[in-house]
Amino acid sequence: MVTGEWRAHPGRAIIGALAIAVGVALGFAVHLVNRSALDSFASAVSTVNGAADLQVHAATPAGFDEGLYPRVARLPGVAAASPVVELAASAGGRERTVADRSGRITLLGLDVLRAVTVTPSLVGAPLGSVGAPRPFDPDALFVSRAALASLGAKVGDRTSLVAAGRQRHFTIAGLLSGAGDDQALAVIDIADAQWRFGQLGRLQRIDIKLKAGVDRGAAAAAIARVLPADAELVSAASEGQRSESLSRAYRVNLEMLAMVALLTGGFLVYSAQSLAVARRRSQFALLRVLGLQRRALVAQLVIEGALIGLVGALAGILLGYGLADLAVTRLGGDLGGGYFRGATAHLAFAPLAALAYTGLGIAVAVASSLVPARAAGRAQPAVALKAAGDLTDPRHRPRALPGVALIAAGGLAALGPPLWGLPLLGYAAMALILAGGIAVMPALARALLSPLQGASWPPAIDLAVRRLWGAPEQAAVALCGIVASTSLMVAMAVMVTSFRGSVDAWLTAVLPSDIYLHVEGAEAGGLDRAAQARLAATPGVARIAFVRQLPLRLAPDRPAVMLSAQPIDPADPGASMPLIGPGVAVPAGATAIWVSEPMGWLYGLKPGDRTSLPLGGAARPVFVAGVWRDYARQFGAIAIADTDFARLTGDASTSEAAVTLAPGADAAATIAALRRHLPPALAPQTLFAEPRQMRTMALAIFDRSFAVTYALEAIAIVIGLIGVAATFSAQTLARKREFGMLRHIGVRRRQIMAMLATEGAALGLVGVIAGLGLGLVMAQVLIHVVNPQSFHWTMDTQLPWGLFGALVMALVAAAAGTAVIAGRRALSADAVRAVRDDW
Repeated sequence: MVTGEWRAHPGRAIIGALAIAVGVALGFAVHLVNRSALDSFASAVSTVNGAADLQVHAATPAGFDEGLYPRVARLPGVAAASPVVELAASAGGRERTVADRSGRITLLGLDVLRAVTVTPSLVGAPLGSVGAPRPFDPDALFVSRAALASLGAKVGDRTSLVAAGRQRHFTIAGLLSGAGDDQALAVIDIADAQWRFGQLGRLQRIDIKLKAGVDRGAAAAAIARVLPADAELVSAASEGQRSESLSRAYRVNLEMLAMVALLTGGFLVYSAQSLAVARRRSQFALLRVLGLQRRALVAQLVIEGALIGLVGALAGILLGYGLADLAVTRLGGDLGGGYFRGATAHLAFAPLAALAYTGLGIAVAVASSLVPARAAGRAQPAVALKAAGDLTDPRHRPRALPGVALIAAGGLAALGPPLWGLPLLGYAAMALILAGGIAVMPALARALLSPLQGASWPPAIDLAVRRLWGAPEQAAVALCGIVASTSLMVAMAVMVTSFRGSVDAWLTAVLPSDIYLHVEGAEAGGLDRAAQARLAATPGVARIAFVRQLPLRLAPDRPAVMLSAQPIDPADPGASMPLIGPGVAVPAGATAIWVSEPMGWLYGLKPGDRTSLPLGGAARPVFVAGVWRDYARQFGAIAIADTDFARLTGDASTSEAAVTLAPGADAAATIAALRRHLPPALAPQTLFAEPRQMRTMALAIFDRSFAVTYALEAIAIVIGLIGVAATFSAQTLARKREFGMLRHIGVRRRQIMAMLATEGAALGLVGVIAGLGLGLVMAQVLIHVVNPQSFHWTMDTQLPWGLFGALVMALVAAAAGTAVIAGRRALSADAVRAVRDDW
């Protein structure tokens, strides 16, 4: 019976399987890419960190006092300790542009005698030829294959590196055989690194190997007790957690959106199964009369749904693997999110995940088939055998209470806190709201059509209105697929439009100057006071504001926050940053900081709070004076006055500048003059950009980050249009006898076509209205719950009116057009033959 039904109407089964396949494919593809990216990134991190049991990391790129090293090395439980200088470097002498910021290399300075015991994978292999540099030589540079490609050189060549604001020349002495193919890594002798890059007396980390059999927890506690405020102890587990948290919210959100797409596919399966049950009602009644048990009938329909789910899920697994491969090729392992720069994802098939997603697809299809199957089992065989219309009493009032209860439950779930740092209740709220909206559709359809019921219409339109009003449950079956796909698309479109609009407005607020410059790789030092003075005296410059930005590690299991030391007027901090809400007065003698919105969420800081920052070798007490909006740094940022930063750290170097041009000055000429006034080592490493260029580039990065979301929107639209076509086609073809009866009593063919067009347009309009309403509600959950709990920033709602208009016209036209096309096929049979079963 199952195969016979599929042979007779293959399109319906194919559409149901396709809907499941799309949801499974999206979920499986996102999972594969995420897993591959995390594995590749973890491998890259382990390459840089070596095989140490524990590590002491500096809180900032400025490092900590090297006097900590002997204290750690002498602790009980420590078998060996290896001091490391770690700097962000790049190839020297190559001018860079804002659009091309590649070529970053991690430069390590190692004590080879110590490293060979603790982190042997980081020790380079020399050429072995006579006269070749040795690992101890100050001129020797060992590189990974990725770094060699970035330098555009080969082993034995002379090259230069720029780090900490200084350019130095080396001979490439050999390769790092233990480094991964994708990790750009370079190693020199630690004394050479400290001397030549201005790091005397400073270390960025200490790699530690513990004694065999030592209690790891006790050893870690002993090490932690001797650490200064500007150093932290990390392990492989905490570093893995830090790496995983980089993209955790982004990955989970993509997987949840894919699951919502699968849920939408489930509603389409429900619609298709409901229509198939309605069309085969008399067949089921005959089988019941012949002795088929109700339980067997329900089981048959559930098995049909399971088979549709199985076919769709298997197709989805294959499609998902192909999509994952395409996504890695086009968007990278972070799907455009920008989280895993420097790590190339290598796609690997995941059998257990494939089984899980296959089971999920089958489960959704089975769940979607249960309601139609139970309805078929409850039908009275004697009534159904006579094919008595829709078996719907038009006097029956549809129940709205269950749907309203689900929507209310969704509203309550949206008020809940994040679970395990994720907006799980927010997504549960979206699912409940969507289910409630579908459940309330019969009552909503009747309410929206009631004003048309009492009006005077031409016969064709009057027939259409009365049928829809009298059989709202049948209308709801047709509407559920439209509403599900439309609401999903509207919710994502409103969220993305709101986010993009808020980012655009924020960029306008934070880019008031005429020219911006940024020194690449200047985390450990960049423009000194002399260079700043030369730049300020450049012709065409009316005013220049220098900024120092550097990452600051505040927790072992969290990514670093960005510390920005910049000119800030304590009397008017809003002139330097877009503040959110009122600030508070800074107490006398306190050092003020302003935290970004994500920083406040993640670390529980608000105006008036006191905390401390690891700066200048000590924990410096600071006062939170306000919160500012920042969409550039998801893991938090801190703004501090440049004078306070220099006082606390003794470091007055900067890495960025904002330039205001003098009246009549030419931007291009001023940029050329500024570049001439830069130190020769830094000139090629300095990027210049105008606000319009930076805004365009930032929005392009935004669009790239949301490329997968845009794809989900497009898929939702396609699924919705396919669902509209399939639903109205199935309903129209199932009404051949009704059309035959109308022809017998004198209704003309063109009047029936007009009736069908009216029904399709009315249902499409009701579906779009419901989908828009549900989508707007779900969008508020995304904007005010999911985004703040995932990325810790807020935004203002903005509506894509043009998209809404196009959506209304497309879906209404698709519904009306499909109904008319299917009606032509249904009316092609002779009117007498169409009603022969009723004789």
